[in-house]
Amino acid sequence: MTPPSARHFYRERLRATPGARDYLKTRGLDEDGLIERFQLGFADRTLGLRLPDSNRAEGQKLRTRLVELGLYRESGHEHFNGCLVVPLWNEAGQIVSFYGRRVQRGKCEHLYSAGPHRGLFNPAAFLEAEVILCEAVIDALTFVRHGFLNATCIYGTEGMTEAIWEKLRRARRVLLAYDPDPAGDRAAERDLARLKSIGVEVGRVRFPSGLDANAYAQKVQPAGKALALLLQAARGGAPGPTAPAEPSLRGGGAAPSGEAVVQVVPAAAAARAEPVSSPAPLAASARASSLAAFVSGLEEEAKEKSPAAEGAGAREPSAQPAPAAAVESGLAVPVLKLQGSHHYVALDGREYRLGGLQKAPGVEALKVTLRVRAGERFYLDQVDLCRDGERRRFAERAAEETLLTAELLRRDLGKVLLAAEQAVEARQAAETAAADVTGASAVPEMSPAERAEALAWLQGPDLIRRIRAAFRTAGMIGEEANALVAYLACVSRQLEKPLAVIVQSASAAGKTTLMEHVLAFFPEESRVKYSALTGQSLYYLGEHTLQHKILAVVEEAGAEKASYALKLLQSEGELTIASTGKDPATGRMVTQEYHVEGPVMIFLTTTAIDLDEELQNRCLTLAVDESAEQTARIHARQRERRTLAGLAAREERKDLLRILRNAQRLLRPLAIVNPFALALTFPAERTRARRDHEKYLTLIDAVALLHQHQRPVQEHAANGRVVEYIEATVEDVALANELAAGVLGRSLDELPPQTRALLGHIRDLVRTRKGAAFGRRELREKCGWSVTQVRVHLDRLVELEYLAARCGRMGSVFVYDLLIAEDAPLGVPLIDVAALQRRYDSNLAGRNGHLTGPDAEAPSASKCE
Repeated sequence: MTPPSARHFYRERLRATPGARDYLKTRGLDEDGLIERFQLGFADRTLGLRLPDSNRAEGQKLRTRLVELGLYRESGHEHFNGCLVVPLWNEAGQIVSFYGRRVQRGKCEHLYSAGPHRGLFNPAAFLEAEVILCEAVIDALTFVRHGFLNATCIYGTEGMTEAIWEKLRRARRVLLAYDPDPAGDRAAERDLARLKSIGVEVGRVRFPSGLDANAYAQKVQPAGKALALLLQAARGGAPGPTAPAEPSLRGGGAAPSGEAVVQVVPAAAAARAEPVSSPAPLAASARASSLAAFVSGLEEEAKEKSPAAEGAGAREPSAQPAPAAAVESGLAVPVLKLQGSHHYVALDGREYRLGGLQKAPGVEALKVTLRVRAGERFYLDQVDLCRDGERRRFAERAAEETLLTAELLRRDLGKVLLAAEQAVEARQAAETAAADVTGASAVPEMSPAERAEALAWLQGPDLIRRIRAAFRTAGMIGEEANALVAYLACVSRQLEKPLAVIVQSASAAGKTTLMEHVLAFFPEESRVKYSALTGQSLYYLGEHTLQHKILAVVEEAGAEKASYALKLLQSEGELTIASTGKDPATGRMVTQEYHVEGPVMIFLTTTAIDLDEELQNRCLTLAVDESAEQTARIHARQRERRTLAGLAAREERKDLLRILRNAQRLLRPLAIVNPFALALTFPAERTRARRDHEKYLTLIDAVALLHQHQRPVQEHAANGRVVEYIEATVEDVALANELAAGVLGRSLDELPPQTRALLGHIRDLVRTRKGAAFGRRELREKCGWSVTQVRVHLDRLVELEYLAARCGRMGSVFVYDLLIAEDAPLGVPLIDVAALQRRYDSNLAGRNGHLTGPDAEAPSASKCE
């Protein structure tokens, strides 16, 4: 089942569920044309019965897609169970989110997909010069049901999204049809001021107290004309684009485009309609009488302000006075001026000073120290401008002190509130813009020449050979295999499942130098380096702080407390934590969720012999060369750096690093398809090989990703999406085999690298002594290690029964016998590349170039987002 068929399934369930249709009837929305036009549906907990089992690949894939769309939860339950389901669309006509309206009472009524609000309801409404903006989907459906096709909505009073706002900026007029309650009034004042500030004509549609658009349309008949009168009043009496009487929507006569046919009675016919009267069942109700009077008053006001009535001379005043707030003219919002640490505003000789506004976290809570001064009299108090009770208390107390009226002060406080909201929003916008500029400046812009230079580096022949040479030019002595493995692991940060690296060696052996040389090849914005991490520090980073980046920790001991988070980052690709914190608006303790997105490449160094096995088996383990020959080479390079040639080499290194960092900026995430994947081999004797095999395949992917500018980028359409990918070559497999033979062989070794090195010294010593036992002193003289190093690794070899301690207790000399003369050679048996190429060539025509294994059915692919 694909997501579109899930939508169709919900429509079928709506038709088959009497309770859902009854709910639409109670709302006056049970029209087939309306249902078809907006693809309305109903979730009754049966969607899972139509999906394949979750233990099947197809079932898991569909459930993952439904979770992305917000229809399914990770727990396996339908997100919108028991809800009327309304799809939300983007400009391209694609469903991007859903809205759910609970049909039973006593539960959460409004439900949205997880994450930020996305999509638009009735995107066609934004193409009109005039837009009717409602508070919720049901209200917008009500307007469309009665012929006003330019109706759309936000997602609750605090649900104005940037996408909706950008659409509204293009409109000539916006009519705010929000609920007549405190929340609706606040939202209307806010949006009215914002829209007017950008030159959009705006009006407020006023409903009777206690009734929203849908309830009003249900109470007053004919609803179409009653709504038209409200809209005309909101325009200030000017006629609108449409003033329909009661329309009808036919579900069976859909237009070729799939939209329902809507019949709207012309405005002239609406003008000839009979006067509005209260329905008979409501005639005895005081509520019905007030509604009839309300509509009658609007009708009279519309006649008075209509162009036909102008110049007709004086007329008798209407028996029903026009509603006081039928026409929304908007408040003149004063501007706060910042002087020192306070904001000031003057209103007709009354000065208001606000302290602490700069610290306000948002417009939801505006707790300030407010002072009002009129002449020589003043009043000072702390007040939260967003709380009606505190504003009223301030006005009453200030009236006593300043001898002004409380009503005047309340009106002033309303203007001060709007001015404070504008000041806070302007400050937040400036901070966001500054953050954007800072973030943009963190990624240096490449000039055309620099871009061409970096691209030429990536497209040149023998890329791997030139990278090896670059390490030597940059000052790396030896360690070519380790440096290349670490470099490719850092490149894998662009993959969906990056590699992780631990460099394990004795102190002062050069593990940190290896890390620094590799990291220097990558731009600053792609790496995050720490000396130590606390237990929960990673959970509170920004959501995208680590995404597709390198997380380097200088010493694994400094990250010991954060090892659990590191393991989750490597295996799950994300971190999520629920923590308690104080709500800045209410001051109450609430549960807050923090989320850190991956993928991230982890780079660690350590001197420890015993590592956390759960962390180590997720990483590639690199061992630094600790031989005397390597030490001599390092000494020679250290002396060379003090010469004139060394000075010139440092300047050359700067230019080389600039090119290499710019080259990394040109790499982007791509999917990797390995046509040889099913023919590759890997040992399966150990359970750990399950993870090591994935590392081997990822190493091939990283080599291919590095060559993306030398390969054609191909496209594959799947589930309505187009995925870009490149193919791995046999050269990529050959390089990965060369590197994996040593690195993964060491990972599968039960001995740490230093212990394995000491065992080699012991074998050499035993050969010279012709099998005789040896002591610790002789071994220290042979390898040049410290007493502590020799003792620790000898104990490990005795414990693993490579050696036997003949004596050495109670103050006697330690003497050892070698129990195992020779081990099985280290390494990983991998497929011969030449044979692989011959098999690929023979299968090229019949299998589209993809090799198959004995139990395989299709080629494998490694995706990266």
